[in-house]
Amino acid sequence: MADVHIRGVAKSFGEHAAVDRLDLQIKDGEFVVLLGPTGAGKTTTLRLIAGLERPDTGTIHIGGRDATMLSPAERDTAFVFQQYSLYPHLSVYDNLAFPLRSPARRLAEDAVRRRVEDVARMVRIHHKLDNRSTKLSGGEMQRVAIGRALVRKPAIYLMDEPLSSLDAKLRADLRLELKRIQAELGATMLYVTHDQIEAMTMADRIGILAEGVLVQIGTPRTIYSEPANLHVAARLGQPAINLLPTGLLPDGDMPAGTKTIGARTEHLSIGKASNGHADGVVDWVEHLGDQNHLHVSVGTKKLVTLTDPDTQLEKGDRVTIRYRAPLFFDQAGNRIANR
Repeated sequence: MADVHIRGVAKSFGEHAAVDRLDLQIKDGEFVVLLGPTGAGKTTTLRLIAGLERPDTGTIHIGGRDATMLSPAERDTAFVFQQYSLYPHLSVYDNLAFPLRSPARRLAEDAVRRRVEDVARMVRIHHKLDNRSTKLSGGEMQRVAIGRALVRKPAIYLMDEPLSSLDAKLRADLRLELKRIQAELGATMLYVTHDQIEAMTMADRIGILAEGVLVQIGTPRTIYSEPANLHVAARLGQPAINLLPTGLLPDGDMPAGTKTIGARTEHLSIGKASNGHADGVVDWVEHLGDQNHLHVSVGTKKLVTLTDPDTQLEKGDRVTIRYRAPLFFDQAGNRIANR
């Protein structure tokens, strides 16, 4: 495996800046996830590293070598796409073996077989090696697509939302499998998604992209608890962070310059109103099994927070709400550090 260093890379398509002066370093053996909405520049970043697009400016180094002008074949990257892109006329074995049989590698067939069988066991598809790829389930096809990348042992694995077309149960299973495989191999991996759960559970570091700009990069805990601005704060957290104006609730010790208060579940204390005072009214309690979403109206604002599955609150209850060390943001939307 190898490290990847991107310096000042920009790429535009016509008037649209898909990637804007990107600086990103991925350490050898690191699992980095780029998180952002559609159009944020995630896939373009992968394609630039793979050599499928050429940057307008900037450089890309892979394993200490300047790869900016190299062809895709010369870069030693493996790309896993959102769609499986398997060869339907080939067996699982031959799909996995295909990258090892290219003229550039010329591996002996016994070496190919050993590598294919090792990877098939790793992605838990070894019992399907003789099957045609068209006879597999969606989860099995994605395992084969991931396995086809793994057989090559490239400098870096590039993964473009590989789990997005799967159902929730399969996504959860393969998420764990992929993280396990990456840890076992010590692989360098750059993974893009718009799914915050994938980012939080898999990444060593998360990079938040917005309109081609890398807004913040850090550990999942840092991105969640110390977001640089409102955009980053809104990318993580379920339910989404409540963004409330000052003066809506008792503000307590609020830093100067605060215009917006960010309140996640852990930043709010909610209880039934007593002595006639109330800050809000429960709109409804959304039952989710092991937890509930509590929907509350505070004047014209709505807020959502988690509550216990055995909560005594009901629709129509008047409640008091207090902050507990929330996040503060200024007029420009940048976070103000808590005192």
